[in-house]
Amino acid sequence: MLKGLVNAFRIKELRDKILFTLGILLLYRIGSYVPVPGIPFRGMLNAYQASTDGVNAISVLNLFSGGALSRVSVFCLGIMPYITSEIILQMMQAVIPSLQELAREGEAGQRKINQYARFLTVVLSLITAIGYLFLFKGSQFGISFAGAGAPEWLMDIMVVVTMVAGAMIIMWFGEIITQHGVGNGMSLIIFSNILSGLPYAFSASLLGSDFIWTIVVLVIVVLLIPVIVYIERGQRRIPVQYAKRVVGRRVMGGQSTYLPIKVNSAGVIPIIFASSILYFPAQLSVFFPNVGWIQAFANAVSSGWLNWILSAILIVFFAYFYTSMVFNPEDMADNLRKQGGFIPGVRPGSATVAYIQNALNRITLPGAIFMALIAVVPSIAFSFTNNQLFQTFGGTSLLILVGTAMDTLSQLESQLKMHNYDGFFK
Repeated sequence: MLKGLVNAFRIKELRDKILFTLGILLLYRIGSYVPVPGIPFRGMLNAYQASTDGVNAISVLNLFSGGALSRVSVFCLGIMPYITSEIILQMMQAVIPSLQELAREGEAGQRKINQYARFLTVVLSLITAIGYLFLFKGSQFGISFAGAGAPEWLMDIMVVVTMVAGAMIIMWFGEIITQHGVGNGMSLIIFSNILSGLPYAFSASLLGSDFIWTIVVLVIVVLLIPVIVYIERGQRRIPVQYAKRVVGRRVMGGQSTYLPIKVNSAGVIPIIFASSILYFPAQLSVFFPNVGWIQAFANAVSSGWLNWILSAILIVFFAYFYTSMVFNPEDMADNLRKQGGFIPGVRPGSATVAYIQNALNRITLPGAIFMALIAVVPSIAFSFTNNQLFQTFGGTSLLILVGTAMDTLSQLESQLKMHNYDGFFK
């Protein structure tokens, strides 16, 4: 690992990408401490700590914003509006033919879909910012603009515009990291948010609960990380044989290879998508802070047995959904046919499509069930022990941390190999 990092910094292009990514993440973390103008920072922080007891909808949203919500910073909306817009557009591609055609047009079509996602992010950010304003001024927090030196309606507009602008900056950070840095920008921003909560989780676990539980959690995490890595790198290799062809005086083809299908082809995307959908009621509840049944539903979906069941179902669903978006058996079979390849014992055409589809379904199921178990079991343990490390190091957080680290290291690995350097994985 250390040798791989040293090799990465020897390559100027790769070193610049790493430093650029770290710089953008540092700017993001600094922005999460800059309060929205007009909001009394210390008063809001005290009000948040007094009003959130245990795990509820607001505390879960605060966890995935890296604590920015409790500070009412300019980045308090977090990356969730952008993720939600991505989910909506991905699901719409399955039912709207025009979006399907755009997705098949390659880079030009993807740029158009990204433009739609940006516009949708603005709309969702505006709606969420207005909801947060109602929440901050409601009876739960009771923030007042009295003495601000400006009309209240003007302060309301300034707060909403600032939060929406912050969400747009976060979206831009995520995109430029993906384009000019290392790794997926959206995943790395969530990665940094989760890591930012670890110091507080350690101190709260040591001070507020039994020391033995802290050791138990750390041991479980250490044991789970290699298991997650093993599953993430697991593959189902479908053998492929290429027929011999005579081109001029040369005989080409005839070699054997394989078609790799990962056990977890979707990576951490199902976890992120499932979390975004389950946290949507929490975002909706900020519009109705005084409506009891909406608050109760948001809290039930954010934690408890209903959250565990829905998390498992949504993770399995999105694992299959995203895998079907990434791997199209018909296109794979068609490419094999055009290149003169075939699967031994399987007829080309519809039989090959059915074989690949069956292999995808079978290999995706254990990976999806594994992700669902890792996401749900720590949440159940937290409900019984109330140990903060179970919440911060919960299955969802741990899978995102390990999955994002694996994806980023894989990108670094491929670029190191292009320059004939030893990578991170042996």
